[in-house]
Amino acid sequence: MSAPPVSIIIVTWNAKELVQTCLPSVVATDYPNFEIILADNASTDGTAAWVAREHPEVKIVRHPGNWLFCRGNNAALPHASGRFVVLLNNDVEVPPGWLHPLVEAAAGRPDVAAVQPKLLQYDDRGRFEYAGGAGGFLDRAGYPFTRGRLFETMERDRGQYDDPRDVFWATGAALLLRRSALDEVGPLDERFEMHMEEIDLCWRLWRHGYRVRVAPESTVYHIGGASLPQSSPRKTYYNYRNSLLMLYKNLPPSAWRQTLPLRVACDVAALGRVLAQGRGREATAILRAYRDAFRMRRHYHDTRPAPADPTVLPFYRGLVPADYFLRGRRTFADLPRSRFVLPDDRP
Repeated sequence: MSAPPVSIIIVTWNAKELVQTCLPSVVATDYPNFEIILADNASTDGTAAWVAREHPEVKIVRHPGNWLFCRGNNAALPHASGRFVVLLNNDVEVPPGWLHPLVEAAAGRPDVAAVQPKLLQYDDRGRFEYAGGAGGFLDRAGYPFTRGRLFETMERDRGQYDDPRDVFWATGAALLLRRSALDEVGPLDERFEMHMEEIDLCWRLWRHGYRVRVAPESTVYHIGGASLPQSSPRKTYYNYRNSLLMLYKNLPPSAWRQTLPLRVACDVAALGRVLAQGRGREATAILRAYRDAFRMRRHYHDTRPAPADPTVLPFYRGLVPADYFLRGRRTFADLPRSRFVLPDDRP
């Protein structure tokens, strides 16, 4: 059986040093049928010229401006010829065999539309990385967490999450997507710009009857914080705003009305915490996020789930903030299994 073609899209903006560090590992991928597309968001640091000179096999798509993550990826899709597309951050280093398990997890299973590898830290290779760990979930208020990371606690990788399985969402740092499914459900939501867009996409895939998987046989190494550092108020803004939009978009109206008061209560507690710690700019970012999310809801009135549509709720019916801050549950394994409502987890 021939290897299905794969297109790897890497969006970058003024990150020449990161590209120089990580792109050679992607070029050295030993999968027999792939292309690399560098989507350059009008960098002024010579990134595109360096890639053209050092790696002429890489296809360069030059965007006229900094289109950020969502639009930068979407605009590169028409240049991709693969049956599968991989969205890969510019700060991810990969081993030669990383792509095989991702393709194998989806190639013979037409209902599998998204697959992620295990994501470990670049500088501490035995520890899970914040952005994706070994696959992600949402709690009933919409807070994301992963196998390997709850809030700021990132576990060491001891093989405890090495089982391939369905997850609610897969990380956009290294995400294999079935092109036909992407064409069906639509690409990344460009109104999100960056952050939470992959969770929204995975939720839409589940709503359309597809599955999302993690293939931990594949491991990649993420530097992290290349676009925005973890403490950035702008990152806080995007995370809160886009999380609210994602809930509004994907929950049926009745579930949204039940979820919103709970989410507001959790976010008010988070707001109080950052104020108590003297992080005033982050507190302002949370308030701005709420203001803008409620203004932006009008864009989604006509695309929300109808009463007759299949309902897909977050798989974890507990509250991760309460588990973590009140009950001292610091790892994914500490969360009560009885609170997970999982789909039929076929191999």
